Amino acid sequence: MNADAVRRLNYALFSSPALLIYSLVIIGPVLYSGVLSLTEWSGSGLPKFVGFDHYVSMFQKEQFRHSLYNNFLIVLISVFVQIPIGFLLAWILYRKLIRATKLFQSLLFFPAVTSPVVVALLFQSFFDTGGVLEAIIGWITSNRLFILTSFTGKYTAIIPVLIVLVWMYSGMYMIIFLANLQKIPPEVLEAATLDGASEGQIIQHIAVPMLAPVFLTSAIFAISGSLKSFDLIFIMTGGGPSYYTEVLALHMYRSTFDHYNYGYGAAVTVVIVLMSVGLIRLLLSLSKRWVEGMN
Repeated sequence: MNADAVRRLNYALFSSPALLIYSLVIIGPVLYSGVLSLTEWSGSGLPKFVGFDHYVSMFQKEQFRHSLYNNFLIVLISVFVQIPIGFLLAWILYRKLIRATKLFQSLLFFPAVTSPVVVALLFQSFFDTGGVLEAIIGWITSNRLFILTSFTGKYTAIIPVLIVLVWMYSGMYMIIFLANLQKIPPEVLEAATLDGASEGQIIQHIAVPMLAPVFLTSAIFAISGSLKSFDLIFIMTGGGPSYYTEVLALHMYRSTFDHYNYGYGAAVTVVIVLMSVGLIRLLLSLSKRWVEGMN
């Protein structure tokens, strides 16, 4: 056996356990969901083949379309708010533009390691009717009977969730960018500063181009995490009022386990997977053009 054959055998031996686990945990369930989505099944008896009926009917449902709308909002907030805030916080800490950087770093990262259940219960009491926010506004306006109705509308009920997501995960991206900023040679930044470059020019022409792969990786994390949002929303709002804060994962859960429509729930799962893959592929294509444009 020559050296190349030994090397290929070693690769196969070391990668086989990981591929097996990945197939059992990811590929297998996705394929099973794809097959199940073509059937009508309540969890007992034999599934009935219905073809693509679930895919046609889901887009006709207002509840599904609104869940899709909420998911896209979360994706946009995650990519275009969480990541930029995380980068700016990392830059402030890296350049030591404030004092007590270690303290601020710990405080800003703390929400990311806090249990989503704890965060959801905390902010539920803050935004809920009769909660802390209403009490504060009532105290400021001297109206003890003040009732906040802004977060009960169809398109505004999701706002508290978006605020919590920004607060909770911006610190995670801050740590990612802070770790990678430390890889930039200090002499490059010192030379730019001596040449009279402002902080904004250094960020635009040095930091952002050098951290382009980090922005891409962070965006992939943000998209994949946004499309499977569940626990925070399930505890904080339960999808209410009505279905106004429902997302695709919660819509799938209720369709499957509350209404025993396993075929429809599997179809929603397939849509989530396809959306995740499609958005990530689009992101990779756009980032490739961005990098080529900079070069």
